[in-house]
Amino acid sequence: MTIPSPWRATVLTLFPEMFPGPLGVSLAGRALASGLWELEARDIRASATDRHRSVDDTPAGGGPGMVLRADVLAAAIDAAGIGPDRPKLLMSPRGRPLTQARVAELADGPGPLIVCGRFEGVDQRVIDGRGLEEVSIGDYVLSGGEIAALALIDACVRLLPGVMGKEASGAEESFSEGLLEYPQYTRPQLFEGVPIPSILTSGDHAKVAAWRRAESEALTASRRPDLWEKAPKRAGRQKTPKNKTDG
Repeated sequence: MTIPSPWRATVLTLFPEMFPGPLGVSLAGRALASGLWELEARDIRASATDRHRSVDDTPAGGGPGMVLRADVLAAAIDAAGIGPDRPKLLMSPRGRPLTQARVAELADGPGPLIVCGRFEGVDQRVIDGRGLEEVSIGDYVLSGGEIAALALIDACVRLLPGVMGKEASGAEESFSEGLLEYPQYTRPQLFEGVPIPSILTSGDHAKVAAWRRAESEALTASRRPDLWEKAPKRAGRQKTPKNKTDG
């Protein structure tokens, strides 16, 4: 019987020492140590051919900064030996926004190759020639793709079987149904004069579920109208729900 290989993230970077970084602690770190997933950080400079190990050059057409060379990065991708079943990602601010749905797809597969860009970007010919899927974690610019790759990997790893303590804990959080997560409370019952909403301590599970759903809808509508417009519509749902603080 063939034993399935663990989920694997292969990262191409100019700074392999940044990995595993925060992925080496907490849930992801314990799962990595126990073999539930694997991480390989490969140095792009290993594919450079000149004595200076150059990986970048000035942008064609002029302009500031430098661009990662197509020949060096393509060689690094090819040397990684990634099979056709594994997605090849490029962390880029111009990519499609990373969503929980895409994270779930990646976690359900064998694991991606992730290219971490630097400088002014990557030669378009290697993006096209190696079929890189550009992925963004937000509308802002980082110094490089490493921090974005760490975020993507963490989001995937926590969904792998056996990583989270309670499998259900990942089913009722932000974006699981296209909504932001409802407010959470715990002891003490009274904190700085503010009590836990009484409905949460009522023992009525149906009312608790309804309260949580209403809070999720209200938060999503007020904070993320873009998500609210895409969220599954329910009969009788308010167009712009108002937050509630109690039952």
